[in-house]
Amino acid sequence: MTSDGERRDAAAGLIASSAGPDADVRRLIPRTDALLCEPRLAEAARRLGAPVVKAAVREAQQRARAGRLAPQDVADEAVALLPDTASGLQPVINATGVLLHTNLGRAPLSDAARRAVAEAAGPTDVELDLATGVRARRGRTALHALRERVPDAQAVHLVNNGAAALVLAATALAAGKEIVVSRGEMVEIGDGFRLPDLLVSTGARLREVGTTNRTTAEDYAAAVGPDTGFVLKVHPSNFRITGFTRSADITELAGLGVPVVVDIGSGLLAPQPLLPDEPDAASQLRAGASLVTASGDKLLGGPQCGLLLGEERLVRALSRHPLARALRVDKLTLAALEATLTGPPTPTAEALTADPAALRARADRLAASLSADGVDVRVVESAATVGGGGAPGVTLPSVALSLPERYAAALRTGRVPVVGRLEAGRCLLDLRAVPPRDDERLHGAVRAVTES
Repeated sequence: MTSDGERRDAAAGLIASSAGPDADVRRLIPRTDALLCEPRLAEAARRLGAPVVKAAVREAQQRARAGRLAPQDVADEAVALLPDTASGLQPVINATGVLLHTNLGRAPLSDAARRAVAEAAGPTDVELDLATGVRARRGRTALHALRERVPDAQAVHLVNNGAAALVLAATALAAGKEIVVSRGEMVEIGDGFRLPDLLVSTGARLREVGTTNRTTAEDYAAAVGPDTGFVLKVHPSNFRITGFTRSADITELAGLGVPVVVDIGSGLLAPQPLLPDEPDAASQLRAGASLVTASGDKLLGGPQCGLLLGEERLVRALSRHPLARALRVDKLTLAALEATLTGPPTPTAEALTADPAALRARADRLAASLSADGVDVRVVESAATVGGGGAPGVTLPSVALSLPERYAAALRTGRVPVVGRLEAGRCLLDLRAVPPRDDERLHGAVRAVTES
């Protein structure tokens, strides 16, 4: 193994031929071809690709030309600038206190799901029966796992996200027909996308009933007719209407003679005691829903995908519709979802059920160590949220490290990016969504900012 001293000697050798006593320091900067032959950078080129390494080399050279770096340190700087992977996506520590942060990719995958994805990255039997050598149903084991988790569903299907699940349902069941929906459920689902626009794009017509705050079963019944494709119930997800309100139950709508499609949004498959008002697939199906749609990357804690669960005849019609091919999931999603369904508790589930006393103990340990290093840190109570459109208005007791405001930007842009939140002029690092195994990395990131 090459020591640091040996690497510095090698770097010095790269520039020795041009280093006269009166040489312009810029002429001492190692050439690109020489740097690319340096063992660490040559190995990185094999792992990350030559363009990634060349970009790091050029950036290091530019810093040396600007006088911010000594020529003999260019190779070390280029190595330090290399990303961990060839992807532009940077892993971050989510210390925002939002468990399912959309900007951070929502649900983090479990270790079981990550291993399953890695195994599925090569050739797999995704559509092949190895025993007979003939074509098999795509994703059959993942679909079986989903069906096992929701026995109230006669059949299940998967698409690439929650919005796609609703689009497929509207296209297959209501193109050229009407979808009856409450005015209080005409929601915007994020990034400017609105449910009415999404549904109308499928060729369906919307029949709005009721008012923003009150819609009764009688309102739906009066609107149902020969042109009705289905009745749609939508969970409001990221907002709540309180006060003088009324909404129809699924049991009231199930007898209208048309399919009842329920978009529960956040992906709970069964009731969660901590979130008593959050709808789940099993309960909606037992209440009489014909079809339930949901997202896989929210409270289920899996990869991005859309779940369709319900009556066999409807699910079969959706799965054989031509649009289903365009919306199908890839083998990596299938692997991750199956491992999520059959594996140990997900990081999302662990964060949701985290013990506040355990969070306090972790925060106290981190604060004591950081204080010893001279960091202005305090342990404060915090309020976490589910996020991702789940459990609006629900807060989860949590604990956070409170740091000076300047830490927020510095932590986001550090070698190990940490995303917290600003509150009352302080940077809060909420621990509820931070797995305990990341405490050491969090500690190191804060120390790096302190020492910079």
